[in-house]
Amino acid sequence: MPFDLERTTHQFTKTDTGGVQTVVADDPQDTTQITLIQRHLTAEVDRFRRGDFTDPARIHGNQMPGLEALRAHGGRITIDYEPTPDGGRATYTTSDAQLRNALHHWFDAQVSDHGQHATR
Repeated sequence: MPFDLERTTHQFTKTDTGGVQTVVADDPQDTTQITLIQRHLTAEVDRFRRGDFTDPARIHGNQMPGLEALRAHGGRITIDYEPTPDGGRATYTTSDAQLRNALHHWFDAQVSDHGQHATR
């Protein structure tokens, strides 16, 4: 990741229709980290919309829970990005229960892998 994990926090919130991934700078005045977060999430969301989850696979492994289903989503997941004053937010929405479950498993794996740098 281009931003410093020691200076940022990931939050993965499951919803009935998917989930919300938020990444923020621990210091809301840290414009360097905020810019890096926003650039990274903008690029990731663009790739995720096309089913390209190469980056999370590189970090967390190709066997990451939920990853196979997410790669094959074929547009059945809407992924919206919005910058926030202290970082950014990606919202994943689907009416497909299997994809929602895959998102939830994927979120759980990321929280587990990121350890102290991630919350639910």
